[in-house]
Formats: sequence, structure tokens, C-alpha cells
Amino acid sequence: MKPLSGLRILEFDGLGPVTFAGMVLADLGAEVLRLTRSADAGAPVFSDVGGEVLHRGRSSVAVNLKDPDDRARILDLIDAADGLIEGFRPGVMERLGLGPEVCAARNPRLVYGRVTGWGQTGPKAAEVGHDINYIALSGALHAMGEPDRPPRAPLNLVGDYGGGAMMLVTGVLAGLIEAQRTGAGRVVDAAMTDGSALLMSLFHALAARGLWREARGGNLLDGGAPFYRCFTCRDGRFVAVGALEPQFYSALLSGLGMSHDEAPQYDMANWPALHARLEAIFATRDRDDWAALFEGTDACVTPVLTLAEAPVHPHNAARNTFIAGGTPQPSPAPRFAGSDGPPSAERPVVTVTEALALWR
Repeated sequence: MKPLSGLRILEFDGLGPVTFAGMVLADLGAEVLRLTRSADAGAPVFSDVGGEVLHRGRSSVAVNLKDPDDRARILDLIDAADGLIEGFRPGVMERLGLGPEVCAARNPRLVYGRVTGWGQTGPKAAEVGHDINYIALSGALHAMGEPDRPPRAPLNLVGDYGGGAMMLVTGVLAGLIEAQRTGAGRVVDAAMTDGSALLMSLFHALAARGLWREARGGNLLDGGAPFYRCFTCRDGRFVAVGALEPQFYSALLSGLGMSHDEAPQYDMANWPALHARLEAIFATRDRDDWAALFEGTDACVTPVLTLAEAPVHPHNAARNTFIAGGTPQPSPAPRFAGSDGPPSAERPVVTVTEALALWR
């Protein structure tokens, strides 16, 4: 049995963080029911986005949120739900008659999870945006990229998933624990601006102590340090070097045939020259040659794997980090002793009547 077995979550289908949060909750054992947009709802159906990966582990019901009969059936489902997650712009659910107050009147224990870019309040709450905009406003994006280039978007991992979906999951789980203790639900306001700002806590702490500079590429963890960055190898592939601690840096130098006397670790004035020296050395061998050389050492050097290579790496294969067979996809995480197993595939579409019968 998985940790969230027995909990029922309604997921109002959408893009980005809601879909990912629904997958995570289902992976953890919750009975998640996706409410998708029916063909007669006058809007694109999101079911093809994410497919069998992001939609795994849960059934779906096609509904028209503008139809009074469908909304009444949704409220019947809310009566039996423990939680709800949605990612519409502020005010949309209220206009549909499915806002937190209406739902709480039907089910006082309901945890109502909301995720947006800007949050439910504030001057920009009603504006549109995407991951890159939210992490730009939070201060996270400015720290990423090359020093002489514009900031580089880190996929949509920081805003949509880290600052959005995972904060939503955390808030919903906290609310569920409280509801079990008090009998009262909560409304969770997960904003990607808030979440991505929270993820930058370490760097605010470093800046307050004068240990982090605004200029990109001049700091310990942003590629500024020659012992914490990626290098191009002879075959055009890459290795990642993370030799932060002195003993790990010593192991790196040993593998490269260098000494501390010629490459002191924290002589920042010499970092540009050391960058160039290490770039030249790493360019003399192929990526996998370097990986083999440093395998089993404390140098913190690893190959940078592609999406296709990662599932077949011996470590990932031994841990079943990726699911073998079918569409390549990561396994659920984190793991729990005695309850792990492969996630179930996307379940079939059901009717509202069938869903109600299952939840009663």
C-alpha cells in the first residue's frame, strides 16, 4: 500500500504544474480523478499534452464546466473528495460556481489547492504569463546563464514544477494532515513567483553575507568556479565537475595530473586562467574516457547524459530510476520502504456516474 492510498483528489485538467502535481499525488497512492474538457466545452482538450507519462495513474472524466448539469455532478464528486487541485486564473472557478466557499459549504474537510503564476492576489494576479515570466519576477532567472549573455531559462523546472507543482503538493499534503486533525479544510494558494523565490533562499543568505554577486558566472554555484561547471570533451560531449570541497578538488587535480601549487582552489583572480587550463585538458579525451577515469574517485566528475542515455546508465538501471518498456519515463519518487512499485498506466475515461459510484 502506498502512503496516500485511500485519499481522493479531484484534478481540474490543465497544463504545466497541475498536471505534474496530479501525477505526483497519484504516484504516491492517491485516487486522483482528472476532470478534462469535453469536446462540447468549446475549448481544446488537454488530454494529449503529457500523454501516458504525465497522466499516468488516474482516470479521467470529460465535463463541460459551463454546463449546469455537469457542474452539479462535479459538486457531487466534491462531496466525496479529500482534496482538489486547479490552475485556472484567479476568479475563474468562482465564476463557474465551483469556488472555495461553495465547495467548503458542501465539504468542510476539503483541501482546495490552487496554483497560478502570480498568485491569487497582488497587482499582477489577473495577468497572463509563463514560467519564464514568473521566475524573472522572483529574481531566480537573473542568476542563470552565461555572464556575457542574457539569462538562460532553466527549462520550466524552476517555476512550473519546483516553485509551482511541488509547492502545491506540499501545501495540499499539509492541508490534508490538518483536515484529519481538525476536520477543517484549507485553501492553498501556490504561486510560482512565491515558490521560485523560496527556492532562492540560499542565495539570498549568501548575498546578505557578501558571498554572492549579482553578476552571473562569477559565483561558486553558477559556473563561475572552474571546479563547479561543465566542460566540453574531445567528442563534443560534456562532463559535469562538482569538486567543491577541498578533498574533492584534490581528487580532481590528481586525476588531471595537476597540483595545488599550480591551481589553488580559491584564488579567484586566477579562476579565468584555470578555466582555460581545464577546458584545454578536458578537450583532450572523449567524455566516456573521462567518466571511466574518475569512476569510483572522490573527484565528483560525471558524464552529462542525454534523455536517451540516462535510462541505461548502470546506476539508474540498478535503481529502476526509469521505467523499462513502453514510453520512456521516470519512475515515481521519492521511494517508501515496502510500498514501491511501478506506477499504473493512464486509466480509461469514465463517466461522472461511474466516478460517483466508485467514490461512494
